[in-house]
Amino acid sequence: MSSLIKNELTKIFKKKSIYITLLVVLAFVILTNCIYKFFFTRGSEYGYSDSYIAYIKEDLAKLDPTNPSDTSMYIDLKSQLDTYELMQKYDEGAWQRQIIASQVATYVNEKNTYLYSAEKDEEKANEIENKINDTLQKLENDDWRYFANLDLEQANEKVQLLEEQKANTQDRQQLEELEISIENAKIDKEVAKYRVDKDIKYGTDYLNEALTTYQNYAKNIIQMGNFDNLEYEEKLEYNNSLEEKELSRYIIENKQDINKTNDTRGILKNFFSEYGLFIIVIVVMIAGTIVSEEFNKGTVKLLLIKPYSRTKILLSKYITILVMTVFAIAIILLMELIVGGIVFGYDSLSIPVVEYNFNTSQLEILNIFTYVGIEILTQLPMIILLATLAFALSTIFTNSAFAITISLLGFMSPSIINALVIQYKVNFMRFFVTMNWDLSEYLFGKLPSMQGMTLGFSIIMCLIYLFAMIIPTFIIFKKKNIKNI
Repeated sequence: MSSLIKNELTKIFKKKSIYITLLVVLAFVILTNCIYKFFFTRGSEYGYSDSYIAYIKEDLAKLDPTNPSDTSMYIDLKSQLDTYELMQKYDEGAWQRQIIASQVATYVNEKNTYLYSAEKDEEKANEIENKINDTLQKLENDDWRYFANLDLEQANEKVQLLEEQKANTQDRQQLEELEISIENAKIDKEVAKYRVDKDIKYGTDYLNEALTTYQNYAKNIIQMGNFDNLEYEEKLEYNNSLEEKELSRYIIENKQDINKTNDTRGILKNFFSEYGLFIIVIVVMIAGTIVSEEFNKGTVKLLLIKPYSRTKILLSKYITILVMTVFAIAIILLMELIVGGIVFGYDSLSIPVVEYNFNTSQLEILNIFTYVGIEILTQLPMIILLATLAFALSTIFTNSAFAITISLLGFMSPSIINALVIQYKVNFMRFFVTMNWDLSEYLFGKLPSMQGMTLGFSIIMCLIYLFAMIIPTFIIFKKKNIKNI
């Protein structure tokens, strides 16, 4: 058996096509890393595009603030333009832009309302102008902690005010609404306290992104209520919110950018989504030609005269496919490590992968290579099943193009099929192979996308489909007539 496998591997590595494919993969790996290095941008900027500002100026010129029908629109556009001009004093990404967008913009709108609305009040407009100037002075002095402490103070006052309202309320419905408002206010307070305690300057970096994510998902959890009372789709959303909340908490408390994608670790973390297509192409190309080529070239006769049974010959070819699957994964992984190291360096590999475990309600801290290994194992059923499909079609129909095309379509179409199945709740489709071959859905106690499915169920379904393809393939090959070949 080992000599047969060795012979099959030798034939594969004598083909130019395998090296051409690997060169294409290497080129794609280099391109991927360069794109992440030089073109990837993350986070949002506080401001408006030049085209939008030009549109505002054009519309503003057409409006008459003394005309009651134009006043409201004029105030809105004038406020946006004034805010934009204030932002222009600072570089993109500067923390001051966030304060201008969140606080100063409100003052600007109030000032313009008092200046241009029917109820003009120049005295109040001047008061607000003084507020704006005071705020801008603190921005000039780079005094971001003033605003952080102010946010915390306001959050404390809001919690206290709501709790006082609750103490003086008897109506049950109002009490429930107040309890939700109090919990939301406590989240705002917690976020403000995180900013002060962790010394997180306003901006658009990963820490500010984590604060926003934590705040949004924590409030979503509060809004959704008791997990046990939710529908299945709502439970999926609840779990996603819980996971994002806890991961964001980890980022804030440890000041580690575990969500960063534009470095060696980030690309490795998404290894299969980045390079899965190439793994499938290599494996399917081999599986789709390993038998059919023997028939098309007529070498199958030379193969069958050897002192081995047809079962052993076919089994050796199938084992060769599995060996080449491991090779394809390993070589692409090695390419990424080398290219990623050259482009980004290896420092990022020391940052762990953090996952929320729903079984233990705790965070799991994993080495990047451990995580990649687990991720690859969860994708193996899909890779092996597609390879087996190509192998079966190649053996039964002895047509390489047909075997490869059908198998690649089998890889590309499931995302659409699965989405439709989940959307329209076609429950019997849980027995379909594409709904079961991605075992990553079950990692760390996650709920599968479709109700009623379990890890054991999916493994059993994958095995059923595997044997449903393998057994007929071996039977047909044993009975194939090769006299006329």
